[in-house]
Parts: sequence; structure tokens; C-alpha cells
Amino acid sequence: MVNERREAGDDPARTLELLWREPGHGASRRGPRQGLTVDAVVQAAVELADSEGLEALSMRAVARQLGVTPMTLYTYVPGKAELLDLMLDAVYLQMPRGDHRAAAWRTKVTAVANENRELYSRHPWVATMPTARPPLGPGLMTKYEHELAAFDGLGLDDVEMNAALTFLLDFVHSVARATLDTQAAARDSAMSDEQWWAANAPLLAKVFDPDRFPLAARVGSAAGAAHQGMYSPEHAFTFGLQRILDGLTHLMSRPPR
Repeated sequence: MVNERREAGDDPARTLELLWREPGHGASRRGPRQGLTVDAVVQAAVELADSEGLEALSMRAVARQLGVTPMTLYTYVPGKAELLDLMLDAVYLQMPRGDHRAAAWRTKVTAVANENRELYSRHPWVATMPTARPPLGPGLMTKYEHELAAFDGLGLDDVEMNAALTFLLDFVHSVARATLDTQAAARDSAMSDEQWWAANAPLLAKVFDPDRFPLAARVGSAAGAAHQGMYSPEHAFTFGLQRILDGLTHLMSRPPR
């Protein structure tokens, strides 16, 4: 998607002011509807994106959902770029977070992965957002502080802790994006993966030579039978997460430097 979070005319100072506003505050002194707040605008935008996707999100659509004119909305949020930052930080702040301080480290790291996977399940549009420069709001900082705690005390230095968390989050994000792609393919073709492969199997059999591609034939058949298609988000998540945990175990077992 086009990076609408960083467009000409953005005011970083205004964005940070909105991100770090006091909870429940943010009512505009301008405009006809004094009961409206920045929080209400952000919540309406999140609900719209959850139900219809970011493609349907616009200042006009949010204003219509709130029963105000688009110009009224601009007295609360400067534009769509800032609104996207506020939305992302809001869902970060609202993430359910368990208290795993007494748990084993693998349990804590697994919990972080599952919490982020649940975030993408609740708000699929988050997986389509650019992640290079996330909003520096209380939601992001609360999330970062909570997730770093899963790696604290494992013998990693600060740079390694940050790298390990980033690696884990990038993995969960990649599975979420692949899941969205799988769902989109099923929706666009009106067929599940299993149905699609069954429909194309006769055509593939005419052109595919298993003697020429023996490994592809053997492994592809095994994977297809196991997953009813070439890709299973559930298997990809479980398999990949275990390999990350195994890698951390190896890193933690190195001799002290």
C-alpha cells in the first residue's frame, strides 16, 4: 500500500502531541459537536478498518460514520497520515497482555508471539501497515517495554535483546501477511487451496515431469497432503516459532564473553 503515514505536510510535533494526549482528552474547542473527541475519531476509524479494510478508510468515511462533516473531523485530526498513526498506537495500547513474569523464558517468548498473532487476527489491516517508522506513542512504548521483558535475564546484551525481539516480531508479521495473501486468493478465486489444487491437478499432470523434478514431486506431494494445499499458516507459525526458540537456546548456551 502507499505509505500514507508519511506524506508531505506531516507535522511530527502535532502527531506526537496527539499520540501522548491525556486519556479521555482531545475534545476540540472548535466545531459544532463538542461531545466528539480524538479518542472517538480514532475508535471509529479502527472499527471501519476492521470491518472494511484500509482501502475503505478515508477522512470522509470516518466523518460519515460519526455523523459529522469531513471539515469537522479535521479539527480533531490533521489528516489521514496522522489518523493512521493514532489508530496503530491505539490498537497497540489495547493489546491484552498476560503477566508471565514467573514463567519459563520459552513460555514468555511464546506469549509475545501469540499476543502479536492475536493482534493481526483482531485487526488484519495492521499487517499491511509499514513498520520501518512506527508511531512513537504510548501504545508502542508499552508494547516494547512488555515484550522486552520476555528476553530480559537470558544472558543477551541490550543490542541482542532488541534484535531477538525484532526477529520474533518480523516472523509473526510475515506469517500474518502470508495468511492475508492466502485468504485473498481464496476470496478472489472462490476456492480454498485444496479446491484450487484439485482443479489444477489434471493440467499440472500433463506438463509436470516427476522424473525431472523428483524432489519437488515428492516433497510437494507430502506438503500438499499434510496441509490440503502448499501452505498452512498454522503449521508455518508453529514450526517457525519453535526454530526461533531453538536458536535462542543455542545463543544462550554460548560461553560467557
